[in-house]
Amino acid sequence: MLTNLPEGLTKYSESPKFDQDTLPLALQKEHRTKPGCWAKAIISEGSINYILEENPDEVFTLTSGQFAIIEPEEPHHVELIGPVIFHLEFYKKSF
Repeated sequence: MLTNLPEGLTKYSESPKFDQDTLPLALQKEHRTKPGCWAKAIISEGSINYILEENPDEVFTLTSGQFAIIEPEEPHHVELIGPVIFHLEFYKKSF
């Protein structure tokens, strides 16, 4: 898992804040970002598990104040651990 976004990316969108009651089911199943789209999952409160489908035995537990960088088209999903608040930021290359 990357710990920083590559240089030359610009934020173009942001999700609403999700909690354990509003987290879409689609994010809890295998999914991926669009081609050329990077995402940053930012945890405000609580914890989630971030799992890459190519290596499901390697689980990244993210807690308040931490984030995950999601590469374009990388299959992944999240698991709730308990109460949580987090959101996603979306980035693409600047031209």
